[in-house]
Amino acid sequence: MTTVGEALIQRLAAHGVRCVFGIPGVHTIELYRALSRSGIRHITPRHEQGAGFMADGYARVSGKPGVALVITGPGVTNTITAMGQARADSVPILVISGVNARYHLGKGLGYLHELPDQSGLLKKVALHSETVMTADELAPALDRAFKVLTGPRKGPVHLEVPLDVAAFLAPPAHDIPVVPPHAPDPQILRAIAERIARARNAVILVGGGTRHCAAELRCFAEKLDAPVVQTVNARGGLWQHPLSVPASPSLQAVRALIEAADLVLALGTELGQTDYDMYGTGKIAKMTHLIRIDTCPEQLKRHATDLSLAADVKDVLPSLTASLGPMDGKGEARATATRQAAWEEIGPEMRAMVGFLDAARVAVPQALIVGDSTQPIYAGNLYFEPDTPGAWFNAATGFGALGYALPAAVGAALAAPNTPVICISGDGGAQFSLAEMLVAVQESLPILFVIWNSNGYQEIDSSMRAAKVPVVGCDPEPPDFESLAKAFRLSFKRCPASDPKTFARLLQDAAKTKRPALIEIEAPYCP
Repeated sequence: MTTVGEALIQRLAAHGVRCVFGIPGVHTIELYRALSRSGIRHITPRHEQGAGFMADGYARVSGKPGVALVITGPGVTNTITAMGQARADSVPILVISGVNARYHLGKGLGYLHELPDQSGLLKKVALHSETVMTADELAPALDRAFKVLTGPRKGPVHLEVPLDVAAFLAPPAHDIPVVPPHAPDPQILRAIAERIARARNAVILVGGGTRHCAAELRCFAEKLDAPVVQTVNARGGLWQHPLSVPASPSLQAVRALIEAADLVLALGTELGQTDYDMYGTGKIAKMTHLIRIDTCPEQLKRHATDLSLAADVKDVLPSLTASLGPMDGKGEARATATRQAAWEEIGPEMRAMVGFLDAARVAVPQALIVGDSTQPIYAGNLYFEPDTPGAWFNAATGFGALGYALPAAVGAALAAPNTPVICISGDGGAQFSLAEMLVAVQESLPILFVIWNSNGYQEIDSSMRAAKVPVVGCDPEPPDFESLAKAFRLSFKRCPASDPKTFARLLQDAAKTKRPALIEIEAPYCP
């Protein structure tokens, strides 16, 4: 007979799960009973927050939900930050936890790992949280979880199994229900096509919802002859295309392009503040005749639009492209002028850091570049274009969680084992999750860890000085990264921030070894 814990793992496998991230504990042992024979790979992070970030990186790269197995109480609370990051960026991760036995729940009797209402706590962060109270509830609960994970608005989902229920005998599971795809409203689609056909000066704004349809986007943009402004999570879809504007829509040059348009098409982007108003001005660019296409109906209600369509961008772009005749929107000229103006606007310091990123892209083509909140990542978010769709993602937008990059890079490497991964973190952010580099060593993942060492929280230091606030707490002393690399069994190299050519050579040499490596960039902060 099969227990609920065993049935849960079998059900995950039936849903296509091939990898889980978790730290076993006494409250999740029953969930591990069937894991060794399930065909699902188990990865052990060094902290439950790392499990959540690994699931996030895995989901972004694989296109499938990432799964974390965590214990009751502290395992859950440690994972909440990762769930917040996943919610901010619409990344589907499933957090499965234990919880105390049913007859202990909510009684405050001081049992190990007890919380007053664990599921209630998670409901404040997760899109959906559910407790499996009987054996019969397991399969339907998992099916509901995956319906959310694959639905219009993706994000974190939580499922918990009480200790006593995990050991119950489970009934035979039913077939996994097939959810038919949602067809776009044909009337709205026709109205959008008619409005686009009348435009003479259109601009396209694209977000993470377009990462899986780069070819369709390219054809549409060419037919419309319109510049394409890419948010952070959309970069790479129009690599070196003359219509591409790989610059932040928060820059004045890009805002001017948007405000001069007679039609703005926002495709798969939530128009979030960290992309469109990262300097905190309180407003985004004025968008005349805004049309939005997004999978999430709730998102479409959050900005005034002329027209909006709840649909996957990939499903509607071919018909919109086919509906257009030859158009002359002077797209290339407008895109070129915007790129040049944006490049000048970001200034020499940011341009130098973008140069470092360009050196990395040239040194290791088609690499996934996973970033934390650190200076070169901020610069890249302003103006950097990867050579592959979805190859640039980081925690510096949306939730903005430090400690993201190292574990997320592990998840990314597991999702794409034949693709090089470059992980960029500051010395401050890296100290949140240094131990997760050991996972790369243990699992033989050839991740190139790059630490931008400015000896403290440079961004916060600068902000304090700009606000005329005494600088306090911004100088956490970093470890000796060379000694750390030796302790972690990582190869180690160092170079100054002023030498992108040496950096590129070090990356190339490290990539050839097919082993994880650590490169420290000396970037001393001089206020």
